[in-house]
Amino acid sequence: MLAAFLGGLINSVAGGGSFFTFPALLWIGVLPIMANASSTVALLPGSLSSAWAYRKDIRQETRIPGILPLLLVSFLGGVLGAALLLSTTETLFNHLIPWLLLIATLIFMGGKRIIVVLQRHVHIQPRHILWAQFFVSLYGGYFGGGLGILLLAIFSLFGVEDLHVLNGLKTLFSAMINLMASIVFIVTHHVDWKVAAPMIVFAIIGGWVGPTLARRLPQQVLRRAILAFSSLTTLWFFGTSYHLLGL
Repeated sequence: MLAAFLGGLINSVAGGGSFFTFPALLWIGVLPIMANASSTVALLPGSLSSAWAYRKDIRQETRIPGILPLLLVSFLGGVLGAALLLSTTETLFNHLIPWLLLIATLIFMGGKRIIVVLQRHVHIQPRHILWAQFFVSLYGGYFGGGLGILLLAIFSLFGVEDLHVLNGLKTLFSAMINLMASIVFIVTHHVDWKVAAPMIVFAIIGGWVGPTLARRLPQQVLRRAILAFSSLTTLWFFGTSYHLLGL
């Protein structure tokens, strides 16, 4: 419940809530694939409410070539990513966990730098954004760590500059990708409701508290705290997966 509260809070402010919920579920003994699925479902309501809160900002954006095609691509990528996860064996996914956490941590760590560098050298054409959105959605449905940063990169490269619009688009599409993945996880009975149900409640509370905290605590401080936790978590899983800690 504490991890869910922190996850909902962090998602509403800076993103990266799954860095708290996913490892917490693994540490209490939930199997890896079910832990990933339960984490996604637990954080979904907060993402949906945040997306609704940004609806006015999203309507202001006119550069994106139609929200509907992007949503359809996001739905498809989210479903296929979730299906790919469920076709992965527990043993293989267990070995992938430290690498997935490392990728997500690096994306989160270099998010702004990645966007700046890409903006200098890359320009996405209208026909390219759907492909970019599909592959990001596929990743989001499979694991999702760092998904928000990848979405910010796509829309920044396409020319969206307003910070509120960027956050709105990021929140909307991450919510839609997670929604489709959650439907797959629920229908296929890969959600541990004994832990997911209370987590949903506390994630919502965290999402409600988040904006208030954001006004008092600099976002940079939050980002550093998230990076410290995610880095330690990644090192821990590398150590346990490859017996570097003697465990």
